[in-house]
Amino acid sequence: MFDSLFQEISKTILLDINDKTLCKQFFETVSVNRNTIIEDQEKIPTFLYFIDTGFMRLFYYDENGDEVTTYLCSPGGFIASFLNLINQNPAIENVECITDCQLLKISRQNLISLIDKSENFKKFSLVIFEKVMALSQIRANDLATLTAELRYKKMIAEQPHLLQNIPIQYIASFLGIKAQSLSRIRRQIIL
Repeated sequence: MFDSLFQEISKTILLDINDKTLCKQFFETVSVNRNTIIEDQEKIPTFLYFIDTGFMRLFYYDENGDEVTTYLCSPGGFIASFLNLINQNPAIENVECITDCQLLKISRQNLISLIDKSENFKKFSLVIFEKVMALSQIRANDLATLTAELRYKKMIAEQPHLLQNIPIQYIASFLGIKAQSLSRIRRQIIL
């Protein structure tokens, strides 16, 4: 499981033996069943998760009690209610395993220790934070400027693996539309 984490990190930062040893010291392995919420909205987040296998999402309940998916994550990705984890505020989102997942998790406290002990992890944590902020901004821009059909086509082009592994209702919610509307869009694209 650590090999996947090291591969992902090495796309950005080269880790030395000491970094890998620290990583193994601070990260824990965990298996989680599908449809399990592992961090609850309105509670202070505890962990940052790395997905070895499986698919996860961030979502919240709106004022009508409907689920709104704000982030979808696949193997090789990191997930948490990021800003709330960093600032230790109650989360506005739940963290859920959509499928059975094999994860590595690190507590906020251990993450801080790891960053303090490794310059490489300090650099990598900044890269992850920048990516999360950029993805959030891109999603906001897409929701504001693209039609539902164009948002779906963009997902087909950029993240087809999500469409093959995540239920349609979560895809629709992430795209900012109802599942029925997404079904109609899909039929039109196929025709």
